[in-house]
Amino acid sequence: MIIEPVRVGVVGCGNISNAYFKANEVFESIDMIAVADLDLDRARSQADKWEIPTACSVDELMANDDVELVLNLTTPLGHAPVNTLAIENGKHTYVEKPFALTSAEGNAVVKAAAARGLLVGGAPDTFLGDGGQTCRRLIDAGTIGEPIAAVPFMVGHGHENWHPSPEFYYQVGGGPLFDMGPYYLTALVNLMGPIASVSSSARATFPTRTITSEPKNGTVIPVATPTHISTTLNFASQAIGTMIMSFDVWQNSLPRIEIYGTEGTICVPDPNGFGGEIRASRERDEWEVMPLTTGHPEYQRGAGLADMAYAIRSGRKFRADGALVNHVLEAMESVLASADAGAKVELQSSCERPAAIVDGQPTGTFEE
Repeated sequence: MIIEPVRVGVVGCGNISNAYFKANEVFESIDMIAVADLDLDRARSQADKWEIPTACSVDELMANDDVELVLNLTTPLGHAPVNTLAIENGKHTYVEKPFALTSAEGNAVVKAAAARGLLVGGAPDTFLGDGGQTCRRLIDAGTIGEPIAAVPFMVGHGHENWHPSPEFYYQVGGGPLFDMGPYYLTALVNLMGPIASVSSSARATFPTRTITSEPKNGTVIPVATPTHISTTLNFASQAIGTMIMSFDVWQNSLPRIEIYGTEGTICVPDPNGFGGEIRASRERDEWEVMPLTTGHPEYQRGAGLADMAYAIRSGRKFRADGALVNHVLEAMESVLASADAGAKVELQSSCERPAAIVDGQPTGTFEE
């Protein structure tokens, strides 16, 4: 199905915007026509670099009737407010992760969009890549039998030794969970379905962090959010996940994600990427490297936005929708709430597993 591209306005011109501007050159369902930033010079610089016709203020972009879909790449503090502003101006909206700072904010955005007949969704969309989709096919085909458990691990020692401005990662709304949790939890929902409840423990091991990267080398950061979190994830399917998210670990040899089934195991690649090596084993067999099977190696960040644009034109559902991203947000919020309370927390939201991508479709159509 050939469609007219959806006209997109981009709000926020930080580092991540380059990935989306690159996606604009790959996916035919989107056409970025305007870009805005609080720093207008930065917006103009990105517009010139990526040949976007218009650089303007946020208010001017929102008032532009030609913009149908707002891509919200602001900092997390701006995610819910900018989404709400876009919806109030009659525009669909797609946002970088996390969907909002709280699930209450996320719920309000989802309800506001539904009331106006608009679509809302967000990152991460890495589960649409060959890695995530091949694992999904293996599970759906019964390769490992019934999935009964999962172990997602994201462990390292934080961002202060490489990131030019890592302060946010140690503030409320940051930490390993809100930074990387969306990739891991979205991948798990894609593979195993929604999460019913969580039980967690958490700590902030170091009260401060010292930046060793440039240009802020030597700056001391106060730590205001947990930096080591251990969680039991209880899926609606009755499967059980054991998750560790940490900025407190030096060396480790843990897998990114492994899925354990009644008849075998799948080793899932890094959910922060679109490809990667997949290994599977049946019962006592040796590991076997599995070929990537979806036939879309060109998928990259922005695939979820392009899928949403295709849904706007075709009227079908899209995958990284508000129900999915807000469910993942509530799961992360519940992880921290459980650690604070020392008790299990039942999630109030749920979602459907996103539809798998079908072989043989032209790039960017994402047909079901």
